Amino acid sequence: MAAELLPEALWEEIEPLLPPLSRAETGRPPVDNQKALRGILFVLRFGVPWQAVPTDAFGVSGSSCWRRFSEWTKAGVWPEVHRRLLNRLGKEGGIDLQHVVVDSQSVRAVKGGTTPGRTRRTAANRAANAMC
Repeated sequence: MAAELLPEALWEEIEPLLPPLSRAETGRPPVDNQKALRGILFVLRFGVPWQAVPTDAFGVSGSSCWRRFSEWTKAGVWPEVHRRLLNRLGKEGGIDLQHVVVDSQSVRAVKGGTTPGRTRRTAANRAANAMC
C-alpha cells in the first residue's frame, strides 16, 4: 500500500524540492524522505491521525512524518510541489476545468468588498409560539 501512495515517477518529481537531510551528532539517524512522504500522503489521503500511521507498513512513525511535514511546511516546499503537480497533470490532460470550484476559504477578496447594508426585517411582528 505504501508504494501505491507514491509511485516512483511522482517521487522523482518531488525529491529535488525537498531539503537535504541534516545529520544530528547524537540521537537516531533521520528517517528517509521517501518513507516520510509516503506516511504524510497516507495521513492526508485517509484522514487518519498522525499516530495512526502503521509503522510496520511505512517504515516510519507518525510522529516522524508529522515532524518532517512541519519542517517542509516551514521550508515552503508545498506550494512548489502543488505547482509542479498541476503542471504535470495539465500536460497529461488530467485536469478537467468543467469541474473546478473556487471556495471563498481559499481565494482572498483582494482589497475587500462593499459591506452590505443591514438586512431588513420581513415581518413587523414576531410569530406566535406554536407550542402554547
